[in-house]
Amino acid sequence: MSIDPGQTRETAEGATALEALAGALRHLAEGSSLDDALEAVADGAALAAGAEVVVLRVFDESTGSLEARAVSAASTSVAAELQGTRVAPSADGDALQATGDRLGLGVALELPIELGERELGRLQLFRRAQSFTATEQALGRLAAEHAAVALAGAGGNGKIVQPLPAGELLRLGGDALATGLDEERTAQEIARLAAQGTGAVGAVVWRLDEELQPYVAGAYGAEEEDERDIVEALAARTAFAVTSGSWVLRLGQPPFGALQLRFEQPLVPSDEVLDALTTFAARAAHALRSSERARRQSVELERSRALVAVVGQAIAQLSLAHTLETAIERIPELLGAERLAVYLLEPEEERLLEAAGRGLAGPHTRVAERLIELARGPLRGHEAMLIENARADLRLAPVREQLAETGIENVVGLPLRVREDLIGLLALYPPRGRTLTPDELALVTALAAQLAVAVQNARLHEEVKRRDGERREALEAEQLASRTLRSLYEISRTFAQSLSLETTLEALVHTFAELLELDAVGIRMPDERGEALVTQALHVRDERMTEAVRTILLRPQALSPRLRSLFAGGRPLLLDPQTARELGGAYGLLVPFLERGSTTAIVPVSTPGEMLGTLTLLSLDPARPLGEGDLELALSVAGQAALALENARLYQQQKRFADTMQRSLLPRVYPKIEGLEVGDVYESSARLDVGGDVYDFLRLDDGRLAVALGDVTGHGIDAAADMAMAKFVFRSLAREHPEPGDFLAAANQVVVGEVAPNKFITMLYLTVDPATGAVACGCAGHPWPRLVTPAGEVSVLEARGLALGIDPGQTYHALRADLPAGGAVVLYTDGVIEARRDGEIYGDERLDALLAAQAMLPAAQLARAVVDDCRAFTGGDLTDDCAVVAIRRT
Repeated sequence: MSIDPGQTRETAEGATALEALAGALRHLAEGSSLDDALEAVADGAALAAGAEVVVLRVFDESTGSLEARAVSAASTSVAAELQGTRVAPSADGDALQATGDRLGLGVALELPIELGERELGRLQLFRRAQSFTATEQALGRLAAEHAAVALAGAGGNGKIVQPLPAGELLRLGGDALATGLDEERTAQEIARLAAQGTGAVGAVVWRLDEELQPYVAGAYGAEEEDERDIVEALAARTAFAVTSGSWVLRLGQPPFGALQLRFEQPLVPSDEVLDALTTFAARAAHALRSSERARRQSVELERSRALVAVVGQAIAQLSLAHTLETAIERIPELLGAERLAVYLLEPEEERLLEAAGRGLAGPHTRVAERLIELARGPLRGHEAMLIENARADLRLAPVREQLAETGIENVVGLPLRVREDLIGLLALYPPRGRTLTPDELALVTALAAQLAVAVQNARLHEEVKRRDGERREALEAEQLASRTLRSLYEISRTFAQSLSLETTLEALVHTFAELLELDAVGIRMPDERGEALVTQALHVRDERMTEAVRTILLRPQALSPRLRSLFAGGRPLLLDPQTARELGGAYGLLVPFLERGSTTAIVPVSTPGEMLGTLTLLSLDPARPLGEGDLELALSVAGQAALALENARLYQQQKRFADTMQRSLLPRVYPKIEGLEVGDVYESSARLDVGGDVYDFLRLDDGRLAVALGDVTGHGIDAAADMAMAKFVFRSLAREHPEPGDFLAAANQVVVGEVAPNKFITMLYLTVDPATGAVACGCAGHPWPRLVTPAGEVSVLEARGLALGIDPGQTYHALRADLPAGGAVVLYTDGVIEARRDGEIYGDERLDALLAAQAMLPAAQLARAVVDDCRAFTGGDLTDDCAVVAIRRT
């Protein structure tokens, strides 16, 4: 089936145009005023020819000009501007072009209004773009002829005083009907024009049905309809017949209808009228056939549109279920088939299944399976399988019982093929006696072809969606696993890098919030008495919610027997409003949120023998609740968290022990010496062992300050013992040997005999006279001290000597310098200058720059500034123990 939408559109437009001109013709026939008739002609011409402005000008013999008597324009101002204007007639079209330019309409057409050889006026048509087609020009000429008829019959009072001759009216009416309107209105218009053109009291248009029986298609002014005259006239086989009271004209050859004209006193028509009637009948027959074709085309067009709609919807949705539902819904509208189904072959199993159906019951799928067998065998290559009287057809003998059980009488089977692959079947089961017309069969065949493609596309789309879904699920699972591993790594990394309980707790709450996309996470740990859970760390994702969330999650939660029993099995607890209300405390504050759809889970953080704390997981968005999967993941990470917390807690305990031992060997009081200000800072690294840094102060008998700062090799208990020995050596020898050289030599003798082989102690020994500022410095393998003037100048006291405990016969020399008033001398261990960041050391240059910049700080603040700058350089954690002593002369 092939329908040209353009042809159908042109037919519809032509019908509308001719209807407009027919309206103008009615004004002429009904004796309207000349102006009304001319206005009707102008309006009809505008609609028929597609003009934006139409001017009907009448020739005025007294002035020799053309006067605008009728104007059709969408703009009333344009119509008022043109109405009554006069132009001189010209053959070159200059006046016409000037009018078009003034209106801004570049395309113009001028047609003469003539009666015989006499020019009565001109019809001018204007529009903005696109030249007038041949059809539009022909319609314009027809409008000009209408205007000529109106002008020819006009009297001095502007009325049409002389009716049109029958022959002329019938000729014009035939022209107006040449293309036809819709079928019913065409028949009525034929009857009206024929009656008015001949003076008949009524007219009837008869059509013949498929059994050649006449029926009324349209009538005008006829009170009674008697088909006997028509039967007799058509039986006479003449083009024109006169019967009792009417004229009958055959329509078409062979006839498919007749035009019957009724008269009060029928006369034999004149030759002129008979010729006009014959021409009119031919035009009328053509119009009826055209309207009938237009109707059929309209029906087919509507069906085609429906077919396009079905396919379009299927393509738009790309859903197999929607595609089939649309087809099952629309086919009955197109064909009137109430029992139908779509069957699809399963790609892998080659099994036929009903995918969608309507009006069917019983084993109809078995009937469809037989049709598939025929489509693969005897009827292979057929686009449609038509089987009337299915129960008697031998091809369906294997399913005769199923036919009887389902009540199927006729079958129209349409294989669904994509290329050469059979993917299913569209089956219609009309009642006996109902057969599809060729057009209907062509339509449903085309629908089946398109449906097959749509089904295949939908299947492929759904397969792609399924695979995309599987890939997406796999990706989400992989991302979840990655987040979990990243979280575990983050916890482990934090533990390994800092070994700080506080840092580990902060890392835990942050990691859980990011891992599970939570609004807030808090971790509570038992207080010292084990009676309440106290929040130790809290992370809130949205800063705007921090204050409100902190009010709830920072509140302690009583560690009641009920709560202990809930966590006895080590499982997470998903809070509901009732449980939260029962537990009270901080959990009770969550009740309003839980009642609005928020979710909160309490996850125990436990080792096999002890509950270290609980994690509170809070999701405020009802659309993003915590589920079982989240809780299992949280419990898994909480196990790693428990290990990290336990290690951090043990580390803190051991660190406190090591620091306590370390600090027990450091001076607890400073000697009070007027004129000198002493400050010191000691900070240990992240190691759990006791470090080797030791220093002490002593007031000598002569009033000088003696300071010793040393670094024992190794760490732990042995280092602590050596530190204690070094401190004892300083305290016991400094007063007997106050000068640096003598002190270091005596100390070396003691250390050589006390320390283990391959061990030694580096040491600085320095005296400062508060009165004179004299500084004496001795060095045994230790980093050199810095002398800082009030102006920020830094110099190095480069005293040299071998570390203590290596060679018993060593001698040491003192280096002397003057410490100005306001100046400072700074001693330090190698943990300061050897602190590292990414392989880079802190170094002497950074130390000197800091001391120069902070030269005027008090002694304690200056020592603190050195350690803080060193810590900032390493990024937070010291890589070795740091000891700094600063002495300022006031």
